[in-house]
Amino acid sequence: MAKLYFRYGAMGSSKTANAIMVKYNYEERGQEVLIVKPAMENRDGERTVRSRCGLSAECVFMEELPQMDLSAYACLIIDEAQFLTKEQVSFLVHVVDELNIPVIAYGLRTDFQNHFFEGSLWLMAWADTIEEVKTICWCGKKAICNARIFDGKVVKEGDQILLGGNSQYISLCRRHWAQGDVGPFRNLHLGD
Repeated sequence: MAKLYFRYGAMGSSKTANAIMVKYNYEERGQEVLIVKPAMENRDGERTVRSRCGLSAECVFMEELPQMDLSAYACLIIDEAQFLTKEQVSFLVHVVDELNIPVIAYGLRTDFQNHFFEGSLWLMAWADTIEEVKTICWCGKKAICNARIFDGKVVKEGDQILLGGNSQYISLCRRHWAQGDVGPFRNLHLGD
C-alpha cells in the first residue's frame, strides 16, 4: 500500500540532498522516479533541484502533474513542498490513494515567523508518515526555526515567501530565534 510521506526540516538539513539520494536508490533498482517542485521555485534553474552540497537532478513542475500519465513511476519525490497549495497536496493524496504510487514530500515546516506554510500545514494533516530531517543551531542544539537575516539581524516581519538560501536564512534553535541571536554569524552581512 502506497503512503504519503512528509519529511520536514529547517533550512540546511539536507532535505534536497536526501530527496536526490532516494531517487538514486530507486533508479539503482531499475525503477522510474519523478522529482517534482513548484514552478515558482526557480533558484536553481527552471527544471533543476540542487542541494547545498552540490547534488542536482532534473525535475518537472507540480503544476504539470495533473496532466501527466504517472503510471510508469514507482515513486514521486516532491522538493520544496512547503510551497504547495492545499489543492496540490490533495492531488498528492489522490496519487497515493487512487494510483497507489508512494509520494515523498520534502519541505520546511514553518516560515521565518514560525508560521506554517500552506503546503506544510496540509502535509502535516494528511501525510501517512511524518519524519523530521534534523540539523543544528550554531550553539549545537537542534535547529527548528528558519531565521531570515538582513544586515546581520533576525527579521520577523515581511512577506512569507522570499526565495533565498544561505545568504538570507540560517537555522536556529527556538531560543536563539526568539532572542534574535545569530551567534558567530552576527558579523556577516547576510541578506545584503
